[in-house]
Amino acid sequence: MASIYADHAATTPLDPSVAEVMYEEMISNPGNPSSIHSFGRSARKTVDEARRQAASSIGAVPENIIFTSGGTEADNLAVAGFAKANEARGRHIITTKIEHHAVLHPAEALEALGFDVDYIDVDESGIVSVKDIEAALREDTILVTVMHGNNETGALQPIAEIGALLQEHQAAFHTDAVQTFGLLDLNVDELKVDMLTASAHKIYGPKGAGFLYVRNHIQLEPALRGGEQERRRRAGTENVAQLAGVSKALKLADTHKNERYEMLADRSAQFVQALMEKDITFQLNGPQHERLPHIVNVSFQGVSVEPLLVNLDLAGIAVSSGSACTAGSVEPSHVLKAMYGDDKRIYSSVRFSFGRDTTAEEIDQIAESLERVLQRMAKKA
Repeated sequence: MASIYADHAATTPLDPSVAEVMYEEMISNPGNPSSIHSFGRSARKTVDEARRQAASSIGAVPENIIFTSGGTEADNLAVAGFAKANEARGRHIITTKIEHHAVLHPAEALEALGFDVDYIDVDESGIVSVKDIEAALREDTILVTVMHGNNETGALQPIAEIGALLQEHQAAFHTDAVQTFGLLDLNVDELKVDMLTASAHKIYGPKGAGFLYVRNHIQLEPALRGGEQERRRRAGTENVAQLAGVSKALKLADTHKNERYEMLADRSAQFVQALMEKDITFQLNGPQHERLPHIVNVSFQGVSVEPLLVNLDLAGIAVSSGSACTAGSVEPSHVLKAMYGDDKRIYSSVRFSFGRDTTAEEIDQIAESLERVLQRMAKKA
């Protein structure tokens, strides 16, 4: 049986047409976008087109887009860059316990510098309460950062409602939209966010490329200093070939977006139905509604997640878990721990995430392989 990739929430395959555009840019144009000669102007045109595409994808204007090396850098710039540039107005930050580590780790680093950070709980579906955000607000709160869609469970957060809450408050509002970007219709004005993070490799674009949307009034302390690129907000010569790929990936993502959403929802529903038909004992983690269509996080009672992932990989099924091995011990997903505490299910959960090329036949093959692996593991237990 051919290998099946079911880890699209981690990264998506590079679209062949994106690779072609990137290769053509690499071999045909040696110019630096900051140069004024024809080669430089041609490179600048590519960068400008990518910026227009990025802005259009979220209802913004090109001047508010900062290109970065990906979602992690964009999150760091939004959290640490904003906090350091605005600490004269306050040193209080609000975030949630289910954020990506690209937000949580900068927040922890800011705590070491004397900032006060509140990490808000979520309910068992993995969704934060707007009322809890409101209760945590203080006069000296300068930043609220809440992810749009969770990368482990697919839970969608009430971003527009939080944005509306903050309209009369000094706090800036940032959302990590890496998982929702390219799948959902995003508009920064409707969401009422001041900063938004996006990444290209979740939409069949190149790894190592992303951007941060920043409203006009937002001040950031740059993490990189040097030239005047990105309006002095992110120094360094732009990676023109990557940005050509970003531009192409953005165009592709906008094509048949609604149909692709429905297809992914159908694949996820088919997968859950297949598990039920095979009488596999499982629990779904995360909400049944208000969720992303391509992520299914499943707990298999009494099954250790690490050997399960290894056995699935040997069977040709590529999936992942939020767990991490540290010095030989398994640390459960911080997202599931925030949802369920120390419940045993946090040690037996696997994330299946599907993509635009996932077929109905592959879904059935995944379920069949999973059934065989679980039966084999049960016999060895």
